[in-house]
Amino acid sequence: MKKLNFSIIGVPMDLGQNRRGVDMGPSAIRYAGVVERLEALGHNVKDEGDIAISHARKEQTPNTHLRNLQDVIEANLALAEKVHEVLTQGQFPLVLGGDHSIAIGTLAGLADRYENLGVIWYDAHADLNTEETSPTGNIHGMPLAVSLGLGHDDLVNIRSFSPKIKPENVIIIGARSVDPGERELIKEKGIKVFSMHEIDKLGMTEVMNQAISYLRERKVDGVHLSLDLDGLDPLYTPGVGTPVPGGINYRESHLAMEMLYSSGLITSAEFVEVNPILDEKNKTADVAVGLMGSLFGESLI
Repeated sequence: MKKLNFSIIGVPMDLGQNRRGVDMGPSAIRYAGVVERLEALGHNVKDEGDIAISHARKEQTPNTHLRNLQDVIEANLALAEKVHEVLTQGQFPLVLGGDHSIAIGTLAGLADRYENLGVIWYDAHADLNTEETSPTGNIHGMPLAVSLGLGHDDLVNIRSFSPKIKPENVIIIGARSVDPGERELIKEKGIKVFSMHEIDKLGMTEVMNQAISYLRERKVDGVHLSLDLDGLDPLYTPGVGTPVPGGINYRESHLAMEMLYSSGLITSAEFVEVNPILDEKNKTADVAVGLMGSLFGESLI
């Protein structure tokens, strides 16, 4: 097994949505033993601590209905710089959220280190809304669109370049709650989606085989995994802000992570939307850490 040098970066932010508690996600994941789990697999782990998040102001930005826009921009800019820094040091960035708006910063920090970055978006939601299509103004429903260069200029141009990724290099897995505007964008951009329909019909083994083959055909030079815990059915991950019934089950998710490990494609990852306030005895954080174990080489025998 290849030994990795991890840099764990916590982003205790709940500003991309309107439910409190997800800012405690990084602490919950640490409490569930992420460092110990990775070190037990022989990896080197450096906990870089948390990105500083401002909670002093929750103001609306004039001429936009985007929630906490300026604070989200500042947090993601800081995260982008930190991700870029640890990549420069040869470390594997492992980001702990926080709501899913932090993916804006993660991808901004990764993008100029790769010529053809692939992205696996493991999520119940497509996160492809823009200010015009969003029913809520919550930026955690927009990070994939922003990373594709669609959305508010100040979000799109974090680190002064855009887009961060190509639509043909994105794969969404587990989608089952997609807004009308997102549906149109998926068709327009030709984004690859394996919804729950495909997972039920084909099985997770075939879905992951197709996803891995698709990315290899695209000749990606790195793959980022952005895993929202609401991608799983809330039976297994109750501590998320936007649960959607009928999701991926526990064993299917471990199989997906094991297959990604075997592929050798994953070069960075983030696990987001763990909300301890809504959880049951830290169950969701425990699942997150278990999935990291499978993603990074844990096996029964």
